[in-house]
Amino acid sequence: MSSFRFVFLGLSITSSWGNGHATTYRALLHQLAERGHDVTFLERDLSFYAAHRDLAAPSFAKTELYGSFEELVDRHLPAVRDADLVVVGSYVPEGARVGAWVQEINPNRAAFYDIDTPVTLAKLAQGDADYLTAAQIPKYALYLSFTGGPTLDVLRSRYGAECVRALYCSADPDRYFPMRVEPSIDLGYLGTYSGDRQPALERMLLDTARRSPGRHFAVAGAQYPDTIAWPENVEHTAHLDPRDHPHFYASQRFTLNVTRQAMVEAGWSPSVRLFEAAACGTPVISDPWSGLDAFFEPGREILIARSTEDVLRYMRDVREDQRRAMGAAARRRFLDEHTAMHRAESLERFTREVLDQQARRLRIVVPSEARLSS
Repeated sequence: MSSFRFVFLGLSITSSWGNGHATTYRALLHQLAERGHDVTFLERDLSFYAAHRDLAAPSFAKTELYGSFEELVDRHLPAVRDADLVVVGSYVPEGARVGAWVQEINPNRAAFYDIDTPVTLAKLAQGDADYLTAAQIPKYALYLSFTGGPTLDVLRSRYGAECVRALYCSADPDRYFPMRVEPSIDLGYLGTYSGDRQPALERMLLDTARRSPGRHFAVAGAQYPDTIAWPENVEHTAHLDPRDHPHFYASQRFTLNVTRQAMVEAGWSPSVRLFEAAACGTPVISDPWSGLDAFFEPGREILIARSTEDVLRYMRDVREDQRRAMGAAARRRFLDEHTAMHRAESLERFTREVLDQQARRLRIVVPSEARLSS
């Protein structure tokens, strides 16, 4: 297997506070390093993340902080210029400017990793995506999308993406695994606050808690407004260190997956929490969206709920042996198809496509120039 030099410019890998990007990058880059690749992560040094760093120096990737676009160019131009693949992520500060620079100095090996594809497309339609412009999309040699399905066709046909591939998020089985913990939480949820996700959380967890005073519920996530009225039997934790995620999942009889509205409309947008829970063998109750059955089989590996009544019925009617069997089935599916190693293998394949395409272009150009000079 050939080893590659990867350079990622992402939102954050050092801090998982208030974002799901960090755990996605950590899982992917850890497996790339395990597979023998040279991996560098360049992160804008933002005060918000500086105050909440839970992995300041990843052991699996050379991580460098930069204070400005000018510092990025001054210090890291050689690494970006010489990389086999340079990956610019969504929501990178001044991302459009960063992307234009990457496309200029390493044009045939520039990639964009959209961990927020439906949100990005909505922003592009409104003209307020400061980390990407529509004109830049065809100039990326590779467009990696968190969302698959019909969204990939939109990127090709409407925005001219030359090579667009789904690169779903995942979890690292070295860090997410079942624990021998007796569940003390009937239903939990792990996720940062989002206004368009909150109605589903209200319906499927908070209303369920209000109608189940004898049960225990938990929510872990940052940025929830002070105005939220948490029921007495719901424990809210403002932030949970990723090292504590497996214990949190193991403590739940069921965990909830709720999806942002743009992702629901696009479909094919599995969240990182979906794979983390499956890795830990915790049964998931999820809101419905197109493509979900391509990742986990409803009724056997995951439960689908549209209402408070659906959630109450699952909590009441699913026997303990059925619950455990569902968690085990989801974990087997995760290990077979959805680990970070699977995503690293996909990125290796996509990188070879990009390099092969560049080699073909060189074979076409060089003989042509030779004929002109003879």
